[in-house]
Amino acid sequence: MQIPVYATREDIKAALDVKATARANRAIDRALASGSRAVDGLCRRRFYPMVATRSWDWPNAQRARPWRLWLDENELISVTEVTTGGTVVPADAVLLEPNAYGPPYNQVQLDTASATSGWIGGDTHQRTITISGLYGYRDDETSFGTTTASVDDAATTVTVDATTSADTGVGSVLRIGAERLVVTGRTQVATGQTLAADVDGQAKTTVIPVQDGTEFAVDETVLLDGEQLLIVDIAGNSLIVRRAWDGSALAPHSAGAAFYAPRSLTVARGALGTTAGAHPSGSAVARWDPPALVHQLTLAEAINSLLQEQSGWFRTATGGSTSREATLDALKGLREQTYNALGRKARLRGV
Repeated sequence: MQIPVYATREDIKAALDVKATARANRAIDRALASGSRAVDGLCRRRFYPMVATRSWDWPNAQRARPWRLWLDENELISVTEVTTGGTVVPADAVLLEPNAYGPPYNQVQLDTASATSGWIGGDTHQRTITISGLYGYRDDETSFGTTTASVDDAATTVTVDATTSADTGVGSVLRIGAERLVVTGRTQVATGQTLAADVDGQAKTTVIPVQDGTEFAVDETVLLDGEQLLIVDIAGNSLIVRRAWDGSALAPHSAGAAFYAPRSLTVARGALGTTAGAHPSGSAVARWDPPALVHQLTLAEAINSLLQEQSGWFRTATGGSTSREATLDALKGLREQTYNALGRKARLRGV
C-alpha cells in the first residue's frame, strides 16, 4: 500500500530551493516518509483517511459497557456498515462518539433504546464485531480543478488542468469520484501556449508575455526552454514569475518558445482502500489536506532530517565550550504544540 505523506516534494523544494535531480528527489521523498511517520508516532494516530473493514472480539477486556466499543487507534471518520454476531446493525442504532466534536470518533455505541441495544457474540467471541467505514482523523478536502483527458481503470497517469497542477505535488492524495490516488511523480507536457515576445536572461525581468493568461494558474511551475519559472501572479496575458526556479539557470528566450508544465501526474491507483475506476475528461479533482500543524511539523522534521543527512548526521550547534545536536528549540516547540493539539491522549478504562 502507498502510505501517504503529509507534505509534498515541492513543499521541501520551495523551502530549501533544492535543485531538481533524481538524487535530491529520492532524499526528499525518504525524509518526507520518515517525517510523516514520526508525526504519526508522536500523535499516536494516523491522520490519512482509509476505507476499510476491521473486526473486534466480543466479549473482550473493555466489556464494562455492553453497548459501547472503544476504537483506540482505529478512529473513524464515518461508518457504512456495522455487524455484531453476524447480524447487521440498523444504521439508526449506531451512535458515533464523541458526537459533539467528532470526527475523529473513538467509540461506537449502540442506541440502548433500539432493538440492538448491546453487542452480541457469534459462534465464538473472536472477531464478532465488524465495522466498515472511513478510518482516520478527518476527511478535509480542497476542490480545485479537473482532468483534461479520460482515464481508464488501468492507467497510471492522469492529465490535469493548470489549477490542479499548481496545487498538487509529489505526495499529494487526490480523489476523483470515489477513487483516491497518490501522486508519485510529475511529467512535463505541452501547454499549447508560446512566448508572445522576446525575454532577456536577467533575473529582474519577471513579466513574461503569453498568448492567453487564462491557460495558466498562480503557483504553477512552467518550463520555458531549459528554465523553470514559478508563476506568482497573472495580469491579463502577462505572467509575473520568479526566474530560475528549482535550481534551473537563467536564460534568454525568443518569441514563439513553447511552454511546458508538469500536468501529467504519475499516480498510485485505488489507494487507501478504494478501487481504481474509469473517469471521463473533465472529472473534478479534490485534494485531501492534513491538519495544518501536521503539515508544518512534517516539513520541519523532513528538513531537519535532510540537513542532518547532508552532514553525515554530525550537524551540531556550538554554545560556549559544548556542542549539541542542532535540533532547534523551534522544532521541539512545534512537536509539543502538535502533540498538545492533535495527539491521542491515554484514557482510563472502566473495570
